[in-house]
Amino acid sequence: MDSRQPFSTYTQAKRFGAPYKTITLARVRVLRLIATAITCTCSMAQPLMLPTPNQALFEQGREDAFFAPTPGKPWTTGCFGCVRSEGMQMHEGIDIRSVQRDAKGEPTDPVWAVAHGTVVYINTNPGLSTFGRYVVLRHFIDGIEVYSTYAHLRAVRNGLAVGQQLQPGELIGIMGRSSSSPGSISKDRAHLHFELGLLLNEHFAAWFKNAFPEQRNDHGMWNGQNIIGLDPHAIFLLQHKHGSNFNLLDYVRNQTELCRVFVRSTNFPWLRRYPQLIRQNHRAQSEGVAGYEIALNFNGVPFELTPRAASEINARGRFVLLSVNEAELSRNPCRKLVTRHGGKWQLADNGLRLLELLTYQP
Repeated sequence: MDSRQPFSTYTQAKRFGAPYKTITLARVRVLRLIATAITCTCSMAQPLMLPTPNQALFEQGREDAFFAPTPGKPWTTGCFGCVRSEGMQMHEGIDIRSVQRDAKGEPTDPVWAVAHGTVVYINTNPGLSTFGRYVVLRHFIDGIEVYSTYAHLRAVRNGLAVGQQLQPGELIGIMGRSSSSPGSISKDRAHLHFELGLLLNEHFAAWFKNAFPEQRNDHGMWNGQNIIGLDPHAIFLLQHKHGSNFNLLDYVRNQTELCRVFVRSTNFPWLRRYPQLIRQNHRAQSEGVAGYEIALNFNGVPFELTPRAASEINARGRFVLLSVNEAELSRNPCRKLVTRHGGKWQLADNGLRLLELLTYQP
């Protein structure tokens, strides 16, 4: 058992159920070594650049010149987080204002790759997504695989193709206001919706078909629901402040915990993709892994995973809620991952769905 002390505001601490099929900790160590090797060859520490010419983010007091808010609302509604519908609606990216327009008032701002990366998806049919035309890049930065999404594009650069390597600042397309709902983004509010996130599960398409058999998924694993967002605003500001001392992996590892859960699964894609987020536990190493204790931030990012041995588990269930940080839930309630029922905390439908996707294996 690790020696971590619980937060004083946490409630409903529990321990869990019986053993399950295991992935060995030796394999976890191998995955860590592979991830380190990929990082060393693909991306030494590299700063993230802003994706458009709008630099007002770094000018004190000029946030309203950088963020494109929802109509009639303050600039904060263009930020990441629980910023819409009186704090009850999640916005999983940032909306960046246009600073260049043509004679008709349409945006002409170039949209650039924020770091060295590989094009993994291009949607050129705006009618297939509320993102409109959008592009997704994969990056390896500071030891972690991260994805950037560039949405509502007016046009995608000619010749841009999946598998293409892009350098920081290389053109992706032109800012616009494309969306599956024509006219939903007015000309004066044209913006780039930009996201940074982690990939939940490469088997998303199969999971979605099982979970929502009556719904369409036109984007396979590159459906926006499969990339769980980090806060680009915070990342850009911290990097600007700390320069080369900023580390994206450390930023992910140090998220504020919303809740802690146990999953009775030992072999799921997140473990293989993000072994850097797995903590050591000597008991599980010696006795074998029966499941994982996972810390989630308010948006559901699994930022810390601790293997647990069967001897550490004394409750049954595939998914077990262990604790809730009530102060963080009060600050950021919009993802509705947990709920209180009969005076006790439990996983809400959104929380259960997230864990089902996270651990899904076809």
